Amino acid sequence: MSEQQGVGRVGEMTIPIGISVNGTDHELAEPTTLQELLERLDLPTKGVAVAVNGEVFSRARWSERVGRGWEIEVLTAVQGG
Repeated sequence: MSEQQGVGRVGEMTIPIGISVNGTDHELAEPTTLQELLERLDLPTKGVAVAVNGEVFSRARWSERVGRGWEIEVLTAVQGG
């Protein structure tokens, strides 16, 4: 996850990046931070944990741009009994 690959440009053409969020594929046409992505997809940003490629992605890193091929899981706590 340390190598970041964002939206690419070839001449005047923008190449979208492909990601997966909770098992659904998405293409991003512009550089987007994780925080912006969650808001754009109307996903909760409070009371959740986020994993990227199977690793916990701390809230302190949510301002980083989403990278090509990321598999993002947004997990909410469920109270049981």
